[in-house]
Amino acid sequence: MNRQSLDELKQQIPLLGYLQAHDWHPARPLSRGRWMGLCPLHEDHKPSFLVDSSKSLFYCYGCGRGGDVIRFAELYHQVKFPQALALLQQWRGLAPLLHEAASFYRMQLHRHGEAVAYLRQRGVRSPELIEHMRIGYAPGGCLRGWLTRLGHPLPALRQAGLVTSAGYDAYLHRIVFPLEANLYGRSISTSAPPHRFLPGAKGGLYSWEQAQSYPEVIVVEGLFDYAVLWEAGFRNVTCSLGTHLNALQFQQLCDAPRTVYLAFDSDGNHSGQNAAQWMSRRLRTRGVAALRVALPDGQDPNSFFVEGGDAHQFQRLLEAARP
Repeated sequence: MNRQSLDELKQQIPLLGYLQAHDWHPARPLSRGRWMGLCPLHEDHKPSFLVDSSKSLFYCYGCGRGGDVIRFAELYHQVKFPQALALLQQWRGLAPLLHEAASFYRMQLHRHGEAVAYLRQRGVRSPELIEHMRIGYAPGGCLRGWLTRLGHPLPALRQAGLVTSAGYDAYLHRIVFPLEANLYGRSISTSAPPHRFLPGAKGGLYSWEQAQSYPEVIVVEGLFDYAVLWEAGFRNVTCSLGTHLNALQFQQLCDAPRTVYLAFDSDGNHSGQNAAQWMSRRLRTRGVAALRVALPDGQDPNSFFVEGGDAHQFQRLLEAARP
């Protein structure tokens, strides 16, 4: 590989994105696009790993190692330069592979009545919403054949998590939502675990590009919560894909002056509201106006609308929100 090809590879794989895809979380931001965090190359107890996202370079003050994304792949995977290049080229191919898989799942959605019925049951009805969220359906048993006919080798499908080690489709009877660099699958069967992601990081806040332009942002736990709020006209909504915000998601909420409404589930075990209370305090320490939305007992935003709530009633809950 010549110098130009190496430079193109490094431009196509930003170091910060590669680190986050391998579950590295920055501990704190510095100036000019730099971040500090625990070093993933040795046992680190305090942040010593500096990442300069503008230059796509790293340096660890603890172990003294540094370099670009290729050097990181060498050290992290403990391989030599040619093998690191091969791993990065394979990883670079993941995005188009997931795009092909998501497109296939979208084609399947309206071919399966059980999938459409499940969406209606969860309050997802409008074609505009389905198109906006690029919702699909994984019936199982057919994705592998489709992708291999398009030229994707079976080992790549296994590495991405789309196919099991035994060669079967990993997603079976699941509503599928594409994310930044992942796919979320919600089982429509009660006999399977409800939630499933592909291996790798979940990425930033869902649909943050749209939500971040609003002075007030509503954060919900799940994508079906997001769906009913978006359909009800709340376009300033985003989703954290769980009650735990990763470092990137937290930083996104803090990147500009805004009011954040935490509309987490009102579960019987109080886990959603406890998480909202903890997150509200943490956001306020960063100068963000954070308010907790109190949903009726036992409800989440999705069930609130499915069981007859409307936009006006939810707006009243927002107005009653407290720190």
